[in-house]
Amino acid sequence: MTAPAAGTPGLDAPEPSAKPARRMRSPRALAQLTPWLRPYRGALIFASVCLVGSVAIMLAFPAIVNSLLDAAFQRHDSGLLDRVALLLVALFAVQGVLNFAQVYVLSSTAERVTAALRDRVFAHLVNLSPGFFTDQRSGDLTSRLSADLAVLQSVLNNQAAEIARQVLFLVGGLALLTLTHTQLMLTTLAVVPVIVGSAVLFGRRLRRASTGVQDRIARAMGMAQEAFGQIRTVQSFNREGVEASRYAGLMREVVQAAIRRARIRAMLFGVVGFVAFAGVTAVLWEGGRMVLANQLTAGSLVAFLLYAIFVAAAVGSLASLFGSYQEAIGAAQRVFEILETKPTVPEPAAPAALAKPVRGEVVLDRVFFRYADDLPYVLHDVSLRIAPGEVVALVGPSGAGKTTVASLLPRFWDVTSGSITVDGVDVRELRFSDLRGAIGMVPQEPALFSGTVRENIAYARPGESAHPASDEDVRAAARAAHALEFIERLPQGFDTLVGERGVKLSGGQRQRIAIARVFLKNPAIVVLDEATSSLDSESERLVEEAMGDLLRNRSTLIIAHRLSTVRRANRVVALEKGRVVEAGGHDELLARDGLFARLYRTQFAGAEQSE
Repeated sequence: MTAPAAGTPGLDAPEPSAKPARRMRSPRALAQLTPWLRPYRGALIFASVCLVGSVAIMLAFPAIVNSLLDAAFQRHDSGLLDRVALLLVALFAVQGVLNFAQVYVLSSTAERVTAALRDRVFAHLVNLSPGFFTDQRSGDLTSRLSADLAVLQSVLNNQAAEIARQVLFLVGGLALLTLTHTQLMLTTLAVVPVIVGSAVLFGRRLRRASTGVQDRIARAMGMAQEAFGQIRTVQSFNREGVEASRYAGLMREVVQAAIRRARIRAMLFGVVGFVAFAGVTAVLWEGGRMVLANQLTAGSLVAFLLYAIFVAAAVGSLASLFGSYQEAIGAAQRVFEILETKPTVPEPAAPAALAKPVRGEVVLDRVFFRYADDLPYVLHDVSLRIAPGEVVALVGPSGAGKTTVASLLPRFWDVTSGSITVDGVDVRELRFSDLRGAIGMVPQEPALFSGTVRENIAYARPGESAHPASDEDVRAAARAAHALEFIERLPQGFDTLVGERGVKLSGGQRQRIAIARVFLKNPAIVVLDEATSSLDSESERLVEEAMGDLLRNRSTLIIAHRLSTVRRANRVVALEKGRVVEAGGHDELLARDGLFARLYRTQFAGAEQSE
């Protein structure tokens, strides 16, 4: 059978990874935050009222100063002077309470919103298809969880309130300037077009520069995390200096991008600050001439100048905050790109039920698969049946497609065409929890977490699961995996920390803990990606004993590299270039003198002699 043509409905291969969504325009980027703020609208309204009250007091300050100065210099009324001074003290006390309430409420809200965003981004990431992570550096994803969300947190924490405060100062100041003296107001407004134009011109450049800085930081973090994860390889090849130079080069790019951002921000702040306070100077000069001409009292001039300073300071602050706003847009784009990324292998809209108990029959029916439309097919017309309780060994040269078959069964990827069924139900119609709950996987390199031995075994049934594992369950799983003896010899037994990726344990010990985890899961189907291929003979013997118990009465697919594994199988299937070329019993395939016989002579014969 030939491969289906590209473009055939329902037969095209999914992309190997979900690419982040296209970057959104800035208003939409920040608008995405609205649903996250909605649960706290009561607190935000309260904080807004406090903010408006605080700004109102400050805007009343110049008018009160006007009365104070006129009382002192024109009326010579000491009683009025005392009352005005006491009023100012009382107002500033009220303002202090309002500022405290506003800052506390906004800060606590920002912490909750940011934490919820981090939770959502992480939960979304771990639910994306495994192929997504093949095109993404973990450091970049970590940067979005940390650095980008830290920028958003800073905006929510204080910068959003400060922008609102300065906008109120600007609008209120302009309104009161107009009421105080229209002619001086026109002089003040002459600088507004220059300020707005500068903010628009530099703001766009600043947003692009800020996004560039975040992208370069993410690349540097990704490179560092990769080097740390492969530290033994780095040191064994004496590449410490090279890796340090690579990181230094990436950091130089970060610094250069940050300096460009700083230059743009400095130009924006400098131009706007100069224009704003030049306007204040012009107002001071024109107002002074009016005082000399007895057209304006000294108190009115001081009040007007204070309002003008409020307006100028607000404009200057908004120019600076506009830079932070642009940085927040860049960070929001990177965060919400992740949240808008869809899994390439989705959950079914109307999932079918998998009958309990699961019998474990697995059928691959004319399966074709390729990782992307522009890549060649990895599997060609593969058909295979694993009966309930049967052990099938999958053999073949490197690149034959063995691991791909094992990855398609739990739907890490979806078939391009054909089907895979478990107990007669297409895996694409099953919930991930039902499908993957029925499958236990033991990889060639077991993945352990940097917790205790107990936590790693209990990972199959954690405390928050429907049936959490008890200490006795964990102990029984370790015993079944022939791991109890070495665990009890560890310094803290089951509470011994295994280190990152289990580096404090030997390969055989890590493998037996991984097998114990599968024992605890108790799946109907087991997939083994040759769990003994990199072990010494003693560790292999112990792991083989554990696997012998694990496979009993379970449907099993084994990626086989060693003779002992092949002998355990009821049936052997040989793959070559993504096609099934042979299938049958061990002795039957040897007698045919085909691919399996050749593999046996080249890969397994030496192992047989050593045994």
